[in-house]
Amino acid sequence: MKLLFLFLDGIGLGENDLEKNPFARAKMPTLRSLLGGQTLLRQSAPFEGESATLLAVDPNLGVQGIPQSATGQSVLLTGINIPAELGYHYGPKPNPEVAQYLDGKTIFSKTIKAGKKAALLNAYPPRYFDGIDSGKRLYSAIPQAVTNAGLSLFTQDDFFSGRALSADFTGRGWREFMKMDNSPLFEPEEAGNKLAELASLFDLSFFEYWASDYAGHKQDMDWAMRQLENFDSVLKGLLDVWNGEEGLILLTSDHGNMEDLSTRRHTDAHVPLLLFGDKNKRREFQKDIRDLTGIAPAILRILEI
Repeated sequence: MKLLFLFLDGIGLGENDLEKNPFARAKMPTLRSLLGGQTLLRQSAPFEGESATLLAVDPNLGVQGIPQSATGQSVLLTGINIPAELGYHYGPKPNPEVAQYLDGKTIFSKTIKAGKKAALLNAYPPRYFDGIDSGKRLYSAIPQAVTNAGLSLFTQDDFFSGRALSADFTGRGWREFMKMDNSPLFEPEEAGNKLAELASLFDLSFFEYWASDYAGHKQDMDWAMRQLENFDSVLKGLLDVWNGEEGLILLTSDHGNMEDLSTRRHTDAHVPLLLFGDKNKRREFQKDIRDLTGIAPAILRILEI
């Protein structure tokens, strides 16, 4: 059994409010068809269809304050209620207290220890590694967990050679913001096809999409809607070639943000847990999940680790 983990940073299940929630406005025909005409709204969960399941999952974990990225992502990777153990939510990057949980306790470490294959499918540009090497940039929780597991982050060479994808799926950001005019460029559906191809090479594959959180902080409705509509096309391409009998696709988040553009801050909204694939496998995966701590154990269970 294979699992592809699509991590969309900073998306919660918000109200059906056209003024502040881009999920209520964006044209997302692929997702709506899978969710019986619904989209990622608070009122849509729970839902189970022939190809998709949607649950609402609590990221607050019984700890006062607003959920943050470092602790939220670390909980997703470990299944440990880190905010409860530390007494606080923390982010965006792990502090030493959070970082200790990312060494040997994550789904990446446990997958590798079990003799299975795992990868973070994002490619990172040269300036990212320059920042890490110089100490001017710190790893966020996900690449920290990957490198602690003994895995290498994919590079520009991997992206150019077709072994990884850019963080925006299509590669447009590498051309427009980093001025790499010769970098690969995909239409969104093509990027989804490529994502499925890459994920088929691993037992556990992970893709981190951070632009959703950025869109929430930016409070730009038009830009947020474009991100969602682009992702919907990526999802169509992914599902067109994904073998649901052989693997599950999991989509979830660490905290709310993008669903409420009336604020720049994170929210305490429940986050979506979306599953695509065989219905029996989806039911097996989702049992007993109430909050973020249930996701890592479910991943290990479905991978028979």
